[in-house]
Amino acid sequence: MPDSANQTLASLVERHTGVDGIHATTYPPLTLLRSATTSEPTPIVQEPALCVIAQGRKRILVGDATLVYDADRFLLASLELPLTGEVLEASPGAPYLALRLAIDPTMVAEWAAEGPGASAPGLGLSVNPLDPSLRDALERLMRLLDDPSHVPALAPLVHREIVYRLLVGSQGPRLRAVTLGGGAAGLVARAVERLRQDYARPLRVADLAREVGMSESGLHHHFKELTAMSPLQFQKRLRLQEARRLMLGEGEDAASAAFRVGYGSPSQFSREYRRLFGDPPARDAANLRSQPTEAV
Repeated sequence: MPDSANQTLASLVERHTGVDGIHATTYPPLTLLRSATTSEPTPIVQEPALCVIAQGRKRILVGDATLVYDADRFLLASLELPLTGEVLEASPGAPYLALRLAIDPTMVAEWAAEGPGASAPGLGLSVNPLDPSLRDALERLMRLLDDPSHVPALAPLVHREIVYRLLVGSQGPRLRAVTLGGGAAGLVARAVERLRQDYARPLRVADLAREVGMSESGLHHHFKELTAMSPLQFQKRLRLQEARRLMLGEGEDAASAAFRVGYGSPSQFSREYRRLFGDPPARDAANLRSQPTEAV
């Protein structure tokens, strides 16, 4: 069971989920997650968000970096990243309970002048202590779900408070730089957005560097620092995860999915897909269709 400091938030998430899965709420930026079992490593694309565990523990793998967080520490994603998530602690008696709150760039812009000054760029994911003031704001946001009539007026106010508290914390400089386009982190964020939109096109890193206004070596260095991947590795991960979505969500066969995401060689696609997901494309898709959706 969670300790007394975390019990309230866990009870609120449990009240608004009840069954395993990923749950939308009456406040669209807020998503709730529940799982009574641990999970296998699951690749996802994480959008900029605050991710808080009310009960349980989770491991995140991004590039060659590993992060673990729990009910006492939150995960802050400053930019969109392909990563792998794995629920480490969950059981029927103490399910994994979590919430994810999207980071709105307009709210970041409102508080752009707040918080500590610029700091050196670092990984676009960070694990940080969950202090009582941030936990209190999250509890107040969750309580609004009990009376949906108040959500449109009050939830955005609490959301702004949460963003403010993030910006005045240790990760504020990086969040501002990535979200609002400042310094090297902002230029890398532009490169990430370009790759996200055009992942199926052939990539020349020199062209990407020129497009965002960096040297090729500078882009390599800062991109790896912020994403734990090179631009080519990042593109490959996006391609493979989109191919997986096409096979599961749209019924594409492996060859068609490979072509749509930019692979010219089916054998190369199959080899790289198996390296990431552990099985060849067709077998992986069949296995996933036979399994219930997990909250990751």
